[in-house]
Amino acid sequence: MKTLLLLACTLATSIVAAQDTSYIQRDTAVKILSEVTVSASRTRERLLSSPVSIQKANSAYFNNSPSPGFFDALEHLQGVQMITPSLGFKVLNARGFANTTNVRFAQLVDGMDVQSPHIGGPIANALGPSDLDISNVEVLPGVASALYGMNTINGLANISTKNPFVSEGVSIQQKTALTHLGDRNSRAKLFSETSLRWAKVISPQLAFKLNGTFSKGYDWIADDHRELNPNANASTGLTGADNPAQDPLSSYGNESSDRRTISLKGRNYVVARTGYDEKDVVDYDLQNIKADAGLYYRLRSGATLNYMYHVALLDNVYQRANRFRLQDYLVQQHGLQYQSNSVQLKIYLNRENTGNSYNLRSMAENIDRNYKADNIWYADYTNAFNTASNAGATAAQAHRDARTAADAGRYLPGTAAFNQTLQRLQQINNWDTGAALKVKASFIHAEGQWELTNGLLTGLKKSTGMELMVGADHRTYIIEPDGNYFINPEAGKEYSNINYSKTGGFVSVTQYLLHNSLKLGAILRADKNDYFPLMFTPRFTAVYSPSDMHHFRLSFQSGYRYPSIFEAYSNVNSGGVKRVGGLPAMSNGIFENAWLQSSITTFQQAVLNDINSNGLTQAQAITKNAGLLKKNPYTYIKAEHVNSFEGGHKGVFMQGRLFLDADFYFNKYKNFIAQANMNVPNTTNTDSIPFALYNRSRQSPYRMWTNSQTEVYNYGGSLGLTYTIHGYTANANTSYAKLRMSGKEDGLEDGFNTPAWMLNLSVAKERLWKQAGAGISWKWQSSYYWQSFLVNGDVPAYSSLDAQVSWNFSKLGCKAKLGASNLLNKYYYSFLGGPAIGGMYYLTLTYTVK
Repeated sequence: MKTLLLLACTLATSIVAAQDTSYIQRDTAVKILSEVTVSASRTRERLLSSPVSIQKANSAYFNNSPSPGFFDALEHLQGVQMITPSLGFKVLNARGFANTTNVRFAQLVDGMDVQSPHIGGPIANALGPSDLDISNVEVLPGVASALYGMNTINGLANISTKNPFVSEGVSIQQKTALTHLGDRNSRAKLFSETSLRWAKVISPQLAFKLNGTFSKGYDWIADDHRELNPNANASTGLTGADNPAQDPLSSYGNESSDRRTISLKGRNYVVARTGYDEKDVVDYDLQNIKADAGLYYRLRSGATLNYMYHVALLDNVYQRANRFRLQDYLVQQHGLQYQSNSVQLKIYLNRENTGNSYNLRSMAENIDRNYKADNIWYADYTNAFNTASNAGATAAQAHRDARTAADAGRYLPGTAAFNQTLQRLQQINNWDTGAALKVKASFIHAEGQWELTNGLLTGLKKSTGMELMVGADHRTYIIEPDGNYFINPEAGKEYSNINYSKTGGFVSVTQYLLHNSLKLGAILRADKNDYFPLMFTPRFTAVYSPSDMHHFRLSFQSGYRYPSIFEAYSNVNSGGVKRVGGLPAMSNGIFENAWLQSSITTFQQAVLNDINSNGLTQAQAITKNAGLLKKNPYTYIKAEHVNSFEGGHKGVFMQGRLFLDADFYFNKYKNFIAQANMNVPNTTNTDSIPFALYNRSRQSPYRMWTNSQTEVYNYGGSLGLTYTIHGYTANANTSYAKLRMSGKEDGLEDGFNTPAWMLNLSVAKERLWKQAGAGISWKWQSSYYWQSFLVNGDVPAYSSLDAQVSWNFSKLGCKAKLGASNLLNKYYYSFLGGPAIGGMYYLTLTYTVK
């Protein structure tokens, strides 16, 4: 009883972290030496002596984790940040500069990138394996460009699945959960996920596996009504509920392109159309149907040839600058791999079809415009305001009366007219009049690596202690222009496919010295993109191991990131703003003739204030404030670049019961790829430009992909401790991240969007009593500043408690797991603009037949 009370007290203040601790047992020394990792060096090596930071979690950890699934459990890994745009769309990141479409962090399954081509990143685990097929996950927080090339300047996660030759049999898993308890916007909802795995060895040379998963539930709801435009009418005293230009965060159709400055009774007012809440224009039903098949053939001892196919059809919510409903979204991957002791070759094809997906902002805007065009709405508003004002109404009351009159006949959510309009706009592939996201894109990727000293140059390794590896890769994106999102810029070929390619290669040398206690490594990588010159990416590492139990490391590496296809080639109108890729082929002439939109806003507000408060005429106010306008300083897009220094120590203490993992890093970024708002006036006459920039109809607004001029520094570190005794595993890890910027700050750098502190604590025991196990985890992260085109502001600090108990019915081959994520059901936001996340209470039954 005392033991149980002690455990209960410990669990209340501890948590389950994501370090792989299966080897921290009585025979620790032996197991640590055999624990291997591949992602940090693309070859097998001891985890403790990895040249860079790496976190590893295996199936034993996932089984003991109280998270609902293996992908959720990655959030507790040391140094890992996860944000949640949707219950079905979670985004991994490390070491800062997070966003809802993380193109700086790669996600691989069995070494193959599972990104959705036009998004530039993966849709969480939509195309990945189920819990039944997980072998282990390796996460590299930090730059990995020297080995993996594009999209890895913040790191990567490599998810390894089970080999049917090693793991044969039939497994079935049913996960049933309850969500949305205490949600003000929804009654309680059921979540269900059914998974099946079948693996069979047909002969000593041939095996296969099949996996299928069907998930269905109800998504987390975004209903944040913080005001984004509170001071639009401050010069007239109309603020708060009286502000006729209100723009609540989770409401669309009332953004800047849906507002006008109108003159009413001698004063200028900013007035927005009414718009709709997100929950009015999106179906929050969540569904994911995914399957994969693998055929494995042993050519000879140590050499295999594998074919793998992954497919997913999904419905959920996705977020970039706007939020989207992904509906009937199809993504597929075909892959062929050859692997021997010295050679690895792979080629794979990823394809996507966005199906019936749509833009939530465009949907709200154009439902409004379908019942009444802007010009008519504002005319009705003006007439009603004047009528109310002439009858003696105050300005605030006249604005309320004007909105009521202008909104007459407006489609109300849930009515037949509203639903029919939404379904029609869902198929119109023009965001000025509809909302459809109709994208078909793919990429083909081929790569190979050859460990020369494991094959051709074996004698060199034996005589000198040197290891030598070479590798090369090529990727071509293929975009099928849709006339809205993508258009081929070549004249006369607007609807011809666009190809966007990159080729790279590397040489890796590792040298062992001082009786193998010092390991030095050097990698030089070169990459060439269609639109950029040859770029070199080096990595230099040193690992000093005074004993088998202690390993100290230092490294320097450099990395580049080329623009994704959206950043390079986009050409889409959204709410009157044209978003254009930064390549010269797409944006020629725009940068040279544009003025910064931020300065235009300041200029227009100053003009408005002088008219309303200082009695100036419009012409006088424009002339007076013209000096506030700033010419655009940005230009065509360049590759993003980072230099990174890292150090760390992995060590084992107390006869193998205590494991320590510490790291620190310092990064310097240049040429952040980001977006800048700028407007081009319809005149080149210097004197006329300020007048054109005060009049919406005389300028063209753009959102351009370009590079920040700010040099950005960030630094931080993490510390993890794992202690194991009598079958109990207690873990604590914390990470710190800090941003610093140079004096060239321009406000355009991508948001750091990362809490300064994250803390994970855990306790678990696989066999707590007889066949029963339990685990509990607690996560806390500090408040942080979120910066995006949708909203800027502070994300409050939050904590979350997870817990699980399990029972292994070993004679039946069945395991039951009862658990909760966010056990206390304290709703929180992981970022601004996204949904509120509540508790998830689940029961998982897993049945296995060998």
